[in-house]
Amino acid sequence: MIDQQVSLRGGAARLPVRPRTGRFLVLAAVFVCAACGLVYELELVALASYLIGDSVTQASIVLSVMVFAMGVGSLLAKRLRSHAAVGFGLIETALALIGGSSALVLYATFAWIGESRLALVGFSFTIGVLIGAEIPLLMTLIQRVDRQDAGGTVADLFAADYVGALVGGLAFPFLLLPMLGQLTGALLTGAINAAAGGALVLWVFRRDLTPGSRLLLIVANAAVIAVLALTTVLVDDFERAARRAVYGDGVRVAVQTEVQEVVLTGSGRGSLHLYLDGRLRVSARDEHRYHEALVHPAMNGPHARVLILGGGDGLAAREVLRYPDVRGATLVELDSGVTRLARTDPALSELNGHAYRDPRLTVVTADAFTWLRAARGSYDVVVADLPDPGISASTKLYSAEFYGLVEGVLAPGGRVVVHGGPAVSRPRTYWTVEASMREAGLHTRPYLIGGRLSDFAAGTPPVRRAPPPGRRARGPPRPGRRTPPSTASCWRRSRDRADPRPPRRSCRA
Repeated sequence: MIDQQVSLRGGAARLPVRPRTGRFLVLAAVFVCAACGLVYELELVALASYLIGDSVTQASIVLSVMVFAMGVGSLLAKRLRSHAAVGFGLIETALALIGGSSALVLYATFAWIGESRLALVGFSFTIGVLIGAEIPLLMTLIQRVDRQDAGGTVADLFAADYVGALVGGLAFPFLLLPMLGQLTGALLTGAINAAAGGALVLWVFRRDLTPGSRLLLIVANAAVIAVLALTTVLVDDFERAARRAVYGDGVRVAVQTEVQEVVLTGSGRGSLHLYLDGRLRVSARDEHRYHEALVHPAMNGPHARVLILGGGDGLAAREVLRYPDVRGATLVELDSGVTRLARTDPALSELNGHAYRDPRLTVVTADAFTWLRAARGSYDVVVADLPDPGISASTKLYSAEFYGLVEGVLAPGGRVVVHGGPAVSRPRTYWTVEASMREAGLHTRPYLIGGRLSDFAAGTPPVRRAPPPGRRARGPPRPGRRTPPSTASCWRRSRDRADPRPPRRSCRA
């Protein structure tokens, strides 16, 4: 212990700042590096969920690989402790370059190669190794500037690290993503990372560097910051080229809202497509099949008051407002950017029949689940025009609790209609939706839609029953045989509250 204190005093004497100031600067660097590291992590999770889908799986891959890699990085950093200053400076330079460019490269592999999983794992592992190597080297550096015991040093380092992670975790969704977007936000984070790491080493620990290592760090940091700055200038051109590779040459609108990326391609009835987070939501060629089949069966009965959950594109509202005896319709949409586009874009507003101009339509910007919890009044028809039930982020909108909330706003004898997903290719998902509705106390009547379909479209009126759970769907049609439906929707009728009988447990087409 005496030898350690003598060594620390000797190290402190070589620094250009007082020990307390040096300690503060090291902890500030820990704070900034931790914030940047978490932004890289969240950036990978968000972009992987957008490009590959299934946010739960992608988050699990990124987090597990990064945590493992951080352990590997901590072990590898043991060999750099004798050259902690230059080692830390080079690691931060590499982390700034790799982390800052990770989103851009991941997007490029998806756009031009069509596969991003290997790039995702590679970036997660590399960034995790570099982050894991930071703490051991910072521990060595902070002991160079202060004589505090090891226990207190560890506590201070981890406190700064955790607070920095908090700031980075909050800055990503509330500041970087909505204001700068995924690619520019990652590039700016990399530049900040390089500047913080380089400033600490080149100023506070410059006397620990040889002339050659000092020159190396200056050139490396300057080159990385210059590359990131130049890429930031060119990122708009890159995004346009990548979007053309993904969506084709007809991209007219591409905006990042607070909720998702919205892309609109084409302009006419035969070419208009609306993509939300890379998933085709509307195809003008056949969207009428889906929306007519979704809305009109449920309108067979009283329909003076209608509630539309989702459907910010206005297409379900178009079908509802075709009925002159609809006195009022309420549309609850989470993303105000989608409703704004549906109002203002000439092609999309023409496709939805200028539904937003109809005085009977009231638009509410809110999460459907949260809004239903506080909703008052009753509706004759509820139309759930929601994301596909196979998407992890929309799971709560297909739960028994959600349908219980819907049942609570239905008038006696009211109906709710839900797109249950493709019954033939994903029967488990479809029948889980149906069972969840029965669990909420609703009578159910599933029906299928036939015809040529996209991922989100449905088709013509029902022509046969969906296969019940456990029974295999029929194979491809034989020549001369009518094509069976391949996608399903379900419409639900609520139990009359004056009827004491329990809901039917069977499902009839």
